[in-house]
Amino acid sequence: MKDLYHDISLAQSVKPAAYTASVDGGGVDLAGYEGATVLVVPGTKTDGTHTPKLQESDDDNTYADVAAGDLLGSFSVVASETPQVVGYIGIKKYIRVVVTVSGATTGAIYGAYILKGYPRHAPVR
Repeated sequence: MKDLYHDISLAQSVKPAAYTASVDGGGVDLAGYEGATVLVVPGTKTDGTHTPKLQESDDDNTYADVAAGDLLGSFSVVASETPQVVGYIGIKKYIRVVVTVSGATTGAIYGAYILKGYPRHAPVR
């Protein structure tokens, strides 16, 4: 079995919680890594439309939506217990997950994570 443990690092962008309003996740610094995979991990969704997307930045201040050509796969509206996985192949230093919410009273539970890989210097731990 090959060792993946020493070649990846996990960072949180959206804290797992129940959301009824839109949320901007925290920026994740990709310095020292050549690749990233984004994970949106939902629990129960009771109402509303929760639409994730990925944004990128050079400075962790000014963010813009990632172009479709810099994504491997795409996001869809959050559904209960249905994880989403999207790859990032862009060149920016920071990325974050943003979720736009509409029509939510009780909302949905989810979190979003960035799995950083292909480290320039391994092992990462």
